[in-house]
Parts: sequence; C-alpha cells; structure tokens
Amino acid sequence: MRALSAVLLLCAAFVISSMPARAEDPLETTRHVIEDQITAFLKDDADTAYSFAAPGIKAMYPDKTTFFAMVKKSYEPVYHPGNYAFGRSRSIAGGATIYHEVLISGRDGKDWTAIYQMTRQPDGSYKINGVQIMPNTDSKGI
Repeated sequence: MRALSAVLLLCAAFVISSMPARAEDPLETTRHVIEDQITAFLKDDADTAYSFAAPGIKAMYPDKTTFFAMVKKSYEPVYHPGNYAFGRSRSIAGGATIYHEVLISGRDGKDWTAIYQMTRQPDGSYKINGVQIMPNTDSKGI
C-alpha cells in the first residue's frame, strides 16, 4: 500500500512540475505596481516609491530625494490621494506598454484623472514610465 501511495505521489508531482506556469496578467500586475507606489507615497516611503520608477524616470531624477520632491510638488493628487479607483486600461504591443487611467479624488475635494504609462522591463517586471494628471475630467478612455 505504501508503494502505491509513493508511486501516486511521484506521478502527481511529475504532472504538476510539467505543467506550464500560468502567465501573470499584465493589467493586474501593473495595477498592483501603481497601488504599491501610491501606498508608499501615503507612508512617505521614498525608497519604495522610487523603486517603481522606470529607468528613464530615474535618469531624470537620479536619487529618491529629488524624485520625491518632484512628486510632492507636481503630483499632489497622486502623492496623497483622498480616494482613487482604476478606470480603463490599454495594452500595446503585447503588453510592452500599458496605460492605466486612475480616477482620483484629492484631499482638497477636487477630482483628477491620472494616466499611468507602464513599461515592461528586460527582466519582465513593469515600471512606471510616466504619469500625466488632468484636473476635473471624466473617464473617456485612453
């Protein structure tokens, strides 16, 4: 009986190990990256927030202090949103670039739309390559 159990266990392990890994959904993955960066901003965690920036952003803001100061000054609705929700998303070139619309209610009561550009990196991860914010806009798609 033990031998049969061992054979069945080995067969199950072989079947599971030979199954292809389920690919992550790029839209879901990139939503998590955005949420994680917003969470870092809310905690004033410059290290973590900066870690989500794409190489092009890091070239413009070569350290976390400069990056964080820019975000505080120019992206207040993203830096400390009241509430936010994801709107529409768009994937380009098989997920090489993904755009997310994020609808934000600022702490000051004003509404904003932020369009995040996410780029897939050579290691397969996604980084934030830019954010465009617009005041008082409705979701019209991207």
